[in-house]
Amino acid sequence: MTMQTRRTFLQTVPALAALPALAEDAKKPPAKDEGLTLGFSLYGMKTLKTGDALMRLNAIGYDSVEFCLNPGWDAAPDKLTAQRRRALRALLGHFELTLTALMVNCSLAGNQKPHHEKLKQAAQVAHDLAPDAPPLIETVMGNGKWDAVKNQFRDHLGAWAEIAKKTKTLLCVKPHRFGACNLPEHAVWLVEQIKSPSLKLAYDYSHFAHRDLSLEKTIQLMMPHTRFIHVKDTVLRDGKPRFVLPGESGQIDYRKLLRLVHKAGYRGDINVEVSGQVWGQPDYNPIAAALKSYRHLAPAFDQ
Repeated sequence: MTMQTRRTFLQTVPALAALPALAEDAKKPPAKDEGLTLGFSLYGMKTLKTGDALMRLNAIGYDSVEFCLNPGWDAAPDKLTAQRRRALRALLGHFELTLTALMVNCSLAGNQKPHHEKLKQAAQVAHDLAPDAPPLIETVMGNGKWDAVKNQFRDHLGAWAEIAKKTKTLLCVKPHRFGACNLPEHAVWLVEQIKSPSLKLAYDYSHFAHRDLSLEKTIQLMMPHTRFIHVKDTVLRDGKPRFVLPGESGQIDYRKLLRLVHKAGYRGDINVEVSGQVWGQPDYNPIAAALKSYRHLAPAFDQ
């Protein structure tokens, strides 16, 4: 296989016909601070085969990638034969992309057996695709009213942490503005109750925006336990929060975010997550979204 250069790739992507400035910016990879990488989650590329997605992310300039293991995505465990796992491992090396995370969609509410199975399957995928440095496993935690479910969440999360320990993986759980665990202090309470080195947090400021929760405060609370960062923006439409691509709201200062998390000791991936509210739109183009996100975020690393 002949790898396209970034210039050749960007000149041949149809989505760029209307985005010449974007193409020009995306040719140049950011000068990143030591220890921080810029990645893209394949949650936002549901319609692409994984190999094709990796080629495109490499051409744009991304350092890293998160695979989505949810049903319906190309990297769902039941679609990953042993042969495909070996091939994807080789493609990750070929395209010089670090597999930093695996997304699964689990819930701490209700019957836990299927969620335990998802975590075990994800752990096997992690070791198969990157045996020398398995990616972390990242998930939300489910719905409910916090005060009513927090003790149940704590107990069930303890079992999740035990699975992570036994499978030699790192599990990161993410507070979600529409979930039961929706505040930084909720998430911190959970991990501090369990006290497992196999359990950490994923941070995503889009879930705290427009809620009187400052960037500074949320980072201060969560960074001691955070091992993965998602980025996207949030806007208010008719008074309701909607997720958009990073940079589209103009309200999150990504230079500041990177400075703050780095100062707090974070070293790891800054990973673009395209919400289903975006990729579910009929005119959504995953390549254009990856390019646009790169354009907004890359300059923040050059400081």
